[in-house]
Amino acid sequence: MALAETLDARQRVAWRTPILILVALAGAALLARALSGAGIGAARTFLLVFGSLLVEALPFILLGAAVSALIEVFVPASVFARLARLPRGLQMPVAGLGGFAFPVCECGSVPVARRLLLKGLHPSAAVTFMLAAPILNPVVLLATAIAYRGRDVMWPMLIGRAGLGLVVAMAVGWVVGSKTRAELLRPDRGLHEHEHGDAQEGRWARYFGQLADDFTMLTRYLVVGAAVAAALQTFLPQDVIGRVATTPVLDVLALMVLAAALSLCSESDAFVAASFVQFGMASQLAFLVAGPMIDAKLVALYGGTFGRGFVRTVAIVVFSVTLAGALWIQVAFG
Repeated sequence: MALAETLDARQRVAWRTPILILVALAGAALLARALSGAGIGAARTFLLVFGSLLVEALPFILLGAAVSALIEVFVPASVFARLARLPRGLQMPVAGLGGFAFPVCECGSVPVARRLLLKGLHPSAAVTFMLAAPILNPVVLLATAIAYRGRDVMWPMLIGRAGLGLVVAMAVGWVVGSKTRAELLRPDRGLHEHEHGDAQEGRWARYFGQLADDFTMLTRYLVVGAAVAAALQTFLPQDVIGRVATTPVLDVLALMVLAAALSLCSESDAFVAASFVQFGMASQLAFLVAGPMIDAKLVALYGGTFGRGFVRTVAIVVFSVTLAGALWIQVAFG
């Protein structure tokens, strides 16, 4: 009973902030447009974009949370530990491709990577898995294909996201590969947000508790992200968006920074990226690759799990390699 009351209280607090942000954002935007004499049309556009993003993305949030909880509760840690017995030269690419077999969200991949390190996996391989799994997740790739269905860039976006995501993850893993486990991990600390649950609880009780926890956490980021995306599309002057969207390099950097600020779940971010129709393929691809690797919520998770300088290293490598890769993919696919 006490555990249930605690979880209910945590969920109420978790929802309070995004709801207040959403209400304040929508209220301020609608008031501004009403004063300018165009309130009704703008409000209709905002609600249409916001609602469509939620309707399209929520099923993938639920599916992703269900898969993540299934792995957390039913897949033993020894499965991940088998990677540690591979030659070091193979650990990094195999760990990166492990996202197909063990699809976890970006928040769930952090404690998994920590466990892999503690089990003896090489630091470069553990970090590669942590960054690649949220992108190579089959649910994420399916959501990306659906978000871009009917567009000429669907296959370039899908292949580019998977390929560039793996390359960026391996680049970060290679950079941190010179560090030992003791140097990389913060001693006797780490976030266990996805490792809660009484050992005496039944597996299915733990599963549905984990599912509810993950779904609540991921949905609140989606609500805020969809609201911001709808507000940008509705209320930001189109000439401002047009100038940024048509400026080489700046357009890519702008959407990478936006992805980091929105902190969307990788299972829903494709629907938000696809809504930025003013931006080109390279910009949207950078949004989809950089966002699941470095954003506001991940900075806190990385900082509590890994040692000093890790966040800075990840940010520099992810932004630079993603920028270069996205521009080359755009050149290759037009």
